[in-house]
Amino acid sequence: VQLQACGGGLVQPGGSLRLSCAASGRTFSSYTMGWFRQAPVKEREFVAAITWSGGSTYYSDSVKGRFTISRDNAKNTVYLQMNSLKPEDTAVYYCARQKLGVITRRESEFDYWGQGTLVTVSS
Repeated sequence: VQLQACGGGLVQPGGSLRLSCAASGRTFSSYTMGWFRQAPVKEREFVAAITWSGGSTYYSDSVKGRFTISRDNAKNTVYLQMNSLKPEDTAVYYCARQKLGVITRRESEFDYWGQGTLVTVSS
């Protein structure tokens, strides 16, 4: 399984970006997918997750109401729409595939990771 994240860049506070993560393999649609982020000198943290069908989503409190995770199983792609961006959203964003099981924010339950895409929110 390979995950390729893209869509990062420089955006002003209050702006929007959409991240994409394309997955290889034929079993993408069977797995919960998630996004994590790591800011400079901070530990990696959970951002959002979506079940295999897209029927359930899960967000960290810091992004709830501003970010939306979605997926297109026909394209083997998961998205993260980020609105009302703040400087504290600056980080490298990673997509990841969760092991089979109940949707979770626990990093240890994600077994495949993309390479990360940098989001910088600054004026």
